[in-house]
Amino acid sequence: MMTIKDVAKIAGVSVATVSRVINESGYVNIDTRKKVEAAIKEMNYTPNEVARSLYKRKSKLIGLLLPDITNPFFPQLARGIEDRMQEHGYRIIFGNSDENEDKELDYIQTFIQNNVIGMISSTNFPESDVYSNLKIPVVFLDRTSNDSPSVYADGRKGGRLAAQEIIARGSTKITVMQGPAHIKPAQDRFQGAIEVLDEIGITYQVIQTSSFSHTEAEQWAVELFDKYLDTDGVIASNDIVATAVIHEAHRLGKRVPQDLQIIGFDDIPLSSLLSPSLSTIRQPAHDMGREAASLLIKLIEQDKVEDKIIQLPVSFVERETTRSKE
Repeated sequence: MMTIKDVAKIAGVSVATVSRVINESGYVNIDTRKKVEAAIKEMNYTPNEVARSLYKRKSKLIGLLLPDITNPFFPQLARGIEDRMQEHGYRIIFGNSDENEDKELDYIQTFIQNNVIGMISSTNFPESDVYSNLKIPVVFLDRTSNDSPSVYADGRKGGRLAAQEIIARGSTKITVMQGPAHIKPAQDRFQGAIEVLDEIGITYQVIQTSSFSHTEAEQWAVELFDKYLDTDGVIASNDIVATAVIHEAHRLGKRVPQDLQIIGFDDIPLSSLLSPSLSTIRQPAHDMGREAASLLIKLIEQDKVEDKIIQLPVSFVERETTRSKE
């Protein structure tokens, strides 16, 4: 690996001079600067970003913590973040917590050791003391924590939409698959759905799930039909669980949507490719990521921030797992 000493040797200057060119600090005459820049280009030298940020006392590194990178919803968030950060010259260090608090804490420590100047976190533990004790700005994404800076979609509205749409299309024996109890957006969706069902007076059943993971979705789909075989409408906790319900329904010989309607949540890319394609509540994941990045940049650069809590709208996407309205 090429070092700053190698660059200095090729350019015929001191290490200090190379450092001044790289870090744009101190005077270097034009001819010497050109020699150093030519040597850097010739050797394809890339400065150590962490060391450079420590020297300048200014970093362009951002920590990004997601709970489950195997869930296609979260890479969509990450892409929105990356696109926005890159426009402003920031770089991302990524951590996947697997919804494990100890692993999350390890990643946060790694971020700090690498001199990040801000963090975006889709944590299941937003009330943890570790966040309140951090001395860098943090934006919670797809999660909320009291009045902390956060970006999230309107989960309660999404739950209400799902219930309204499945009822309007004729389902009367509805099962609501409740998301993890410790994740507030999941409970917002659930509360929104049962509010509508209670208002209209439709009896419903509940299947409690403990995560959004695809590894457990199949068992919840099996449990659903073991308990409530006559269900004719399912409001799933997310698209992954909805996909498992479609597969289990096919295995049991149920026709979708004639015998059973299904509505998911998220609108991950896979949803439109299923057969039948999945009707779902769309969260604007890419936009959420961009908004979170924009908010964090403002906090880092100490710009005026009018809204530290940003809620984005959701919408119903009609596909083939629901019938036409009666």
